[in-house]
Amino acid sequence: MVSRSWLEDASGAVLSHVNIAALTLFLLVCYSVRSYRKRRELANIPPGPKPWPVVGSFGGFLVPSFIRRRFGQQADATGKNAAVLFTELSSVYGSVYSLFIGSQLVVVLNGYEVVREALSNHPEVFSDRPATPAITIMTKRKGIVFAPYGPVWRKQRKFCHGTLRSFGFGKLSLEPCILQGLDTVKTELQRRSEESGGAGVDLAPLITNAVSNVICSLILGQRFHHEDREFGTMLGLMVRGLEICVNSAAVLINIFPLLYYFPFGVFKELRQVEGDMTVFLKRIIANHRETLDPDNPRDLTDMYLMEMSAQQAAGEEDSSFTEDYLFYIIGDLFIAGTDTTTNSVLWILLYMVLYPDTQDKVQAEIDEVVGKHGVLSLADKGSLPFTEATIMEVQRLSVVVPLSIPHMVSKTTEFRGYTIPKGTVVLPNLWSVHRDPTVWDDPDSFNPARFLDDEGKLLRKECFIPFGIGRRVCMGEQLAKMELFLTVTSLLQAFKFRLPEGIPPPPLHGRFGLTLAPCPYTVCVSLRR
Repeated sequence: MVSRSWLEDASGAVLSHVNIAALTLFLLVCYSVRSYRKRRELANIPPGPKPWPVVGSFGGFLVPSFIRRRFGQQADATGKNAAVLFTELSSVYGSVYSLFIGSQLVVVLNGYEVVREALSNHPEVFSDRPATPAITIMTKRKGIVFAPYGPVWRKQRKFCHGTLRSFGFGKLSLEPCILQGLDTVKTELQRRSEESGGAGVDLAPLITNAVSNVICSLILGQRFHHEDREFGTMLGLMVRGLEICVNSAAVLINIFPLLYYFPFGVFKELRQVEGDMTVFLKRIIANHRETLDPDNPRDLTDMYLMEMSAQQAAGEEDSSFTEDYLFYIIGDLFIAGTDTTTNSVLWILLYMVLYPDTQDKVQAEIDEVVGKHGVLSLADKGSLPFTEATIMEVQRLSVVVPLSIPHMVSKTTEFRGYTIPKGTVVLPNLWSVHRDPTVWDDPDSFNPARFLDDEGKLLRKECFIPFGIGRRVCMGEQLAKMELFLTVTSLLQAFKFRLPEGIPPPPLHGRFGLTLAPCPYTVCVSLRR
């Protein structure tokens, strides 16, 4: 006779197996439905290379780049950066094609017409920012650069742009601030050149300091001495943080977010850099709060704190104006306003070294208009067309932000015959725009004359978009143009630049990160008599 206990155990085991089977079947059905929906969503996406399991196109294309760098090689066997490789892929898959980073669909836009059509003609769809793990972790999707497109972003950007303009942003009143920093650069450059004994001087630290101090004047109300240890540490952290985020294994955070919390390697270093920058910026905000004089605001930070108080007094409980948001805005402006302009200046001076005839011609034009010892001003810009054309030509060739900042489509859309699902990351390939043979003659050659007409006057070309295009165009475009013109003309008026004897020129593929920086180089500097 079978015991009752055995029967209960047996029936329980059967039910347990039935439950497991039912759960498994349920999960399989859910997965199948999800996969079916996903396949339907992706049925008409743009063509592209076949993705690898788990890592997507990352495996066959991007991951090997930092593995090769780890062993001392370039990002690509030929020294090509990602923007160049993306441009070459367009010859295989067309001007609009797809990649996968993990399971994330990425659409790359190539060529001027395609980029303009997406960002200018359909701004409401193509102006959002992706919520990728790395961006979400690092920025909390706040600030100006990485915040999602919408009413909060529009309100914050409008406030910042208007406030910065009141402090001289893009205006002649900011010119003395820029020139003051350049006086320090020239003095220090001459001293270091004399001490180098012909070995050459690294321009990067001096240019970075001068450019960053202009931003500091606008948003922090103070300048820092070029030997200030804390400020130097901050600039170093900024540079290192960008390198880690883009040119190390830390990019895998976008596929495996938990890697951010790993207690070793670049993941630990990234958290340390982020923590140190946070301490620096929050200390400045706290100091501004304690010393704020509403009748005499010193900078953007003071104005933002006053706006916060005004909205709180008005009872706006859901206001986006908070100290937390201010922290990310300062970080955005500090990093974006320093790195891009610094690298643009370094590229221009590098091309002047590589093309000494052009350097001579720029200096001759400056001498004719201002003289070797006259004081340069933004008012002279219109009288220096070849100089301006040279700056623009280097910007075209170097494209400091070659893949722009990633965009995201805010809703499923039809574009150029393809379906781009909501949430797709979009990379506008500005490198391809500036090397597009359909709009530029001999696009790979250095030729400032392409920006001049037959009478030697400056030509403005709509396909020249180094600051982007559409709703997300760089907010600091006017400031950057001011700094580029004044920095380049002031330095070329005062000095002759050349490569040290016996030192080969650096490769022009640059160092690819959030921005495209020139490979490290030194120059010999001599005073022009």
